[in-house]
Amino acid sequence: MMAVSFSAATVVGFVLITLLSLSGERVNSEPIQDKQALLAFLSQTPHANRVQWNASVSACTWVGIKCDDNQSYVYSLRLPGVGLVGPVPPNTLGRLTQLRVLSLRSNRLSGPIPADFSNLTLLRSLYLQGNQLSGEFPTGLTQLERLNRLVLSSNNFTGPIPFAVSNLTHLTVLFLENNGFSGKLPNIQAPNLTNFNVSNNKLNGSIPQSLSNFPASAFSGNLDLCGGPLKACNPFFPAPAPSPESPPIIPAHKKSKKLSTAAIVAIAVGSALALFLLLLVLFLCLRKRRRQQPAKAPKPPVATRSVETEAGTSSSKDDITGGSTEAERNKLVFFNGGVYSFDLEDLLRASAEVLGKGSVGTSYKAVLEEGTTVVVKRLKDVVVTKREFEMTMEVLGKIKHDNVVPLRAFYFSKDEKLLVSDYMSAGSLSALLHGSRGSGRTPLDWDNRMKIALSAARGIAHLHVSGKVVHGNIKSSNILLRPDNDASVSDFGLNPLFGTSTPPNRVAGYRAPEVVETRKVTFKSDVYSFGVLLLELLTGKAPNQASLGEEGIDLPRWVQSVVREEWTAEVFDVELMRYHNIEEEMVQLLQIAMACVSTVPDQRPAMQEVVRMIEDMNRAETDDGLRQSSDDPSKGSDGHTPPAGSRTPPSVTPTP
Repeated sequence: MMAVSFSAATVVGFVLITLLSLSGERVNSEPIQDKQALLAFLSQTPHANRVQWNASVSACTWVGIKCDDNQSYVYSLRLPGVGLVGPVPPNTLGRLTQLRVLSLRSNRLSGPIPADFSNLTLLRSLYLQGNQLSGEFPTGLTQLERLNRLVLSSNNFTGPIPFAVSNLTHLTVLFLENNGFSGKLPNIQAPNLTNFNVSNNKLNGSIPQSLSNFPASAFSGNLDLCGGPLKACNPFFPAPAPSPESPPIIPAHKKSKKLSTAAIVAIAVGSALALFLLLLVLFLCLRKRRRQQPAKAPKPPVATRSVETEAGTSSSKDDITGGSTEAERNKLVFFNGGVYSFDLEDLLRASAEVLGKGSVGTSYKAVLEEGTTVVVKRLKDVVVTKREFEMTMEVLGKIKHDNVVPLRAFYFSKDEKLLVSDYMSAGSLSALLHGSRGSGRTPLDWDNRMKIALSAARGIAHLHVSGKVVHGNIKSSNILLRPDNDASVSDFGLNPLFGTSTPPNRVAGYRAPEVVETRKVTFKSDVYSFGVLLLELLTGKAPNQASLGEEGIDLPRWVQSVVREEWTAEVFDVELMRYHNIEEEMVQLLQIAMACVSTVPDQRPAMQEVVRMIEDMNRAETDDGLRQSSDDPSKGSDGHTPPAGSRTPPSVTPTP
């Protein structure tokens, strides 16, 4: 009896020891096969130093990797914007058969997606946007029937979108925009599809009924697409065949008969007589017009003040197009109400310092002998005539607003075109925001960033509403500051001087998508550029700097990619993290900025609406210098307020 008991106890003990040992192995386990696949992927893919996986520790501790609770397999791989370059090597990621989430967005991956991605049968979310992937739509992805989110936007995919996409019945998000897909849209039957976009491809034909409930922006940029919600398709009507009752169609050459000689002579004489009469009437009309034309009236003077610098000449108010060529060469034209009293000779004698070389010319700080300091911009690539130049200057010289740098004078000759404006001692927003970030730097705090945003918006809105002028070159180096950080916009309205051969706003990162193609700036493209400026204030990143992820990604796309992953806090400048209780305002300004950088111009608010939205953020902070100015730029030149737009900042829903 005791032997039996002992034997049972031994068995029980053995079982317990075995279970404990198995439990211990599970605790200390790691996904060996997945680890090998990941190391193979990283070793075959060039990458930046941001990914440093240590082979001596568990893969579940690596950056971008998440494992299940038992650490037996990898279920999430996220490596966005880490500098991955080149093709995705086959027989690497395709071995992660338990993977649920894969994000390789915002890198420089190229080539086709490996066929073995079809092994990722448990994949729920795939984010590959913002790369340089190419080839036809990866058919292996159509076998991943559990996919909820598929994002292939902003790559170089071509060819048709296969009908097999309808196999992905669990899709909620399908983004294929900004590629080169062609052919007809398949009738995608995904009952839960709520986010869909195929804009800016080469698709044609009619939009299937199953997709017609999405907005027009989801299909824009495909010139040959038609049907709801786009314009209706033109039905094809074949040419009607002749009916049996119709008389037979006789070829024209069999119906015609030769004209007689008399008919030919009559036609020739009649034509000659008609031509003679026409010339006679024309001659008489010209003679009568010359008799009635009055003497040529003198041209009215232009509303400017000319200062002659030739020895022995005096100031005149003659038309700036008059006078000899030699005199014009020494004429500096001031606008009425000018505050300066110097001439071109004074400018030539002034000590000059280069402030910067911009997209329209080089700016100099000129200190005159009398102590006056001005900015002289030497324009380049001007293609318009002298008269066209003067007409543009006349319009720009009339613009007066606290948040617009006034144009004081100009000079035009065959070889030189100069603009004179006030010198702003505090420099530009670009220098303040992106200057040295060393230990001695004074950070730009949140209140001053808001002040700059609001005052710059007021200046641009004044240009649009009162001046009827498109700025055309909004960027942080053209936002100049006073010592109190009140901002004024400069270099406005100059695009007409350069014609269509020179792209407006040549600084990469600020241009609206439509301007890149048409080279034509509009009020709405100004709003886009201002939205980029707001993102620059929020992120502390220059729109054209290389560290925005990788080459080819601009600031709006970088922000969108981060927001889509619900990592909104990572968007904001680290210098703002020291300030408390500003999170809500930062998100509000981010929402305004994202509305401004909408890819569809009609979806962007007008600048006066942008001013109102920023002001609404600061109604409770009127003691901080953010109160509404007396010359509200949202009011027209007659003082009346245009119809109010939405006063609530638009919401930005994060999308994958």
